Amino acid sequence: QVQLVESGGGLVQPGGSLRLSCAASGSIFGIYAMGWYRQAPGKQREFIASISSGGSTNYVDSVKGRFTISRDNAKNTVYLQMNSLKPEDTASYYCNRMPYTGSFWSWGQGTQVTVSS
Repeated sequence: QVQLVESGGGLVQPGGSLRLSCAASGSIFGIYAMGWYRQAPGKQREFIASISSGGSTNYVDSVKGRFTISRDNAKNTVYLQMNSLKPEDTASYYCNRMPYTGSFWSWGQGTQVTVSS
């Protein structure tokens, strides 16, 4: 079972930037498409960005042009660079495999992002 550990969240003012990291255990990480997901208080977890094993990326419209997903397979890590942050980006952020690759791994603890002045 792959273990996921997210980090890099924090409190940032609107317009600010953060870089999230997700470290995965296990040597099979590199073959899977990975995604970032977020869950705001009182809302369901939602998909926001994905990256294939080959580096192709996909984003939901609400983050397109502001967020960039990347990965370093040698480090078993996926990143999310978040720029031009908005208050509506406030949420706990999680990474996991993309569901079309198979069942989700156990979710990590997530990392909290709060965008507020």
